[in-house]
Parts: sequence; structure tokens; C-alpha cells
Amino acid sequence: MKGVINMHIIVLIKQVPDSREYVRIREDGTLDRERVRAVINDCDKNALEAALQLKEKFGSKITVVSMGPPKAEDALKEALAMGADEAILISDRRLRGSDTLATSYVLYKAIERLGHYDLIICGIESSDGGTAQVGPELAEFLGIPQATFVDEFKVIGGYVEAKRLVEGGYEKLRIKMPVLLTIMKNANNPRVTTFSGILKAVKKQVVTWTIDDVGAEEKKVGLAGSPTKIMKVEKLSFQRKRLMIEGETADEVVDNLLKRLVEDGVIRGGY
Repeated sequence: MKGVINMHIIVLIKQVPDSREYVRIREDGTLDRERVRAVINDCDKNALEAALQLKEKFGSKITVVSMGPPKAEDALKEALAMGADEAILISDRRLRGSDTLATSYVLYKAIERLGHYDLIICGIESSDGGTAQVGPELAEFLGIPQATFVDEFKVIGGYVEAKRLVEGGYEKLRIKMPVLLTIMKNANNPRVTTFSGILKAVKKQVVTWTIDDVGAEEKKVGLAGSPTKIMKVEKLSFQRKRLMIEGETADEVVDNLLKRLVEDGVIRGGY
């Protein structure tokens, strides 16, 4: 079997607010994550599943890394229960308000401390941000190649052969490791945790690092180190409006409806 035996795979996961619950926004524009139920970001589960499949095939070691508040340890415990080998949580109050650049910088410093790795896998984006920037920015910090929006991939002889989504179709790449991949949600079906997996996870420790532990500069993290600034946060309210459109025939009703939509600015004229 061609591949890399005993690969070290780093999987980045993020704990995000459950989309089914209301999330309060603080005055500074950041999410109040402490008061809402949190779960593993969906795409990150796909990233972990891709790593677990490589582990089953090649005997790889998987280290999951997350940056967040102390309760993000729950997400890492779940990842361990799914089959990851080690878990690192970067948690520090000075990280509060970090944008994608500051987050990527801290993850870069943490991975630098971890040492050798062959492959980094993360989801394409987080449900609470949707920027798809952390993966590519991290690859730039590390100085390694990357493939984003990966639909499927395989490891052959020290290389990753990936198929990634591009506008109008797919692009196939062959990249020498180490490499960073961002995985799409339809790439696989993440496994569920088992009772035996949970028992194994209980015996494993989630290691917590601060920015001092990873050697990150305080001025480059948190709100101070984030070039992205939230200028204003508004709560949108919607009000339903009923319209009675009249006409002698169906065509006349449609024509009157279109005219009304133009008057209300919903569509442009000249239909």
C-alpha cells in the first residue's frame, strides 16, 4: 500500500454556538459564547473524519487543536472520543475578540511548538464566521502549500492528490506534504462517538496552553491584534405585509403584482 506510514496529522476544530439557540451579541460586537450551548463546527467534524480514515489506513497519529474559552475542552473531548490521539486547547482571556488573522497567528505558534507534522486538515469555514480565511492564513504563516474547498483526497507516497471545488467545476492537484487542506461538508459522513470511545477519551488529557506557552506576542492577539474591527451591530426586525392584488384575468393580476413590486423597490422596472 502506497502512502506515508505513521503520519502526524493535525486537525483544527472550533467550538461554535449551537445554531438552534439564540446567541447574545456584546456591545463590542463579539458573541457572548459563555451563555449558549456550544458544539463542534460541522465542517471540522468532516476534517476529523478524513483524518480518522487516514489513521485507519496508515496508522497515523492525530492531534486536535482548538483555540477558545475553557469550555471548548468539551469539543476536544468529543474529538478524542471519536478517535483522535491527543488534544491541545489554546485558552487565554487575552485572546478574546481575535479575528481570523490573530487566530491564525496563534494557531501557527501552537503548531510551531508541536513540531513535525505531515498534514493539517480543517473545515472550510466556521458556522459563526463563514469567512473561510483561517486555513489559508495559517498555511501562509507556516509557509506550506494549501488546497481549499477539497471534496476528496488521497495520500500517495508523500504526496496528497486532491480534488477541489472551483467555479464551474473541479480542479485536481498533486501536492507534496506537508500541506494544509480545508475540507467541504459533503466530503464524508462523520462518525458518531461510541461508548468505548467515550471511555477511552476519559483517560486522555486535554492539554491547555496560554499565549505565553506558545510564544505568541500579546500585541498580535485579541482585539488589539485584530485589524478587522466591528463598527456597528444592529438587530434586524422583519414585519410581514399582506398585499391584495386585483385583476380581471390571471395575466392582469401578474402584471399588477409586478408593478407593485417595482413601486416597493423589490425589483427593478423594465420587467
